[in-house]
Amino acid sequence: MTDGPTLTLTHTHRHLAALCVGGEIDTQTAPALRREALDVIAQGHPHLILDLAGITFCDSSGFNALIGIMRCAMAANGSLTLAAVPDRLSRMLDLTGLSTLMPSYPSIETAMNARFPTAPEPA
Repeated sequence: MTDGPTLTLTHTHRHLAALCVGGEIDTQTAPALRREALDVIAQGHPHLILDLAGITFCDSSGFNALIGIMRCAMAANGSLTLAAVPDRLSRMLDLTGLSTLMPSYPSIETAMNARFPTAPEPA
């Protein structure tokens, strides 16, 4: 069994939430990541920024969890933005064309400034 991903809420502002994700995302842990992210959306933050700098492994289950999170965010009139995406996952997003639906930025601060310029920066 792998260590589940950690999901830490680092910032909220109106309909926006920034979260840091760490650890491994695989068949055993992806459902927890999806569930926790959907809880944040349900709490009134449909625009999510996921900082993936702490991801040590992500398989297709993790990729599918990101797609599910994006779909739920969009259904709530929100969006999913990624920050500090590991190279392997970034290539997968580019190859599938999902990078156009899940824009990514080098850091969470850059993502917040680019996507939501009126939101205060995370602490």
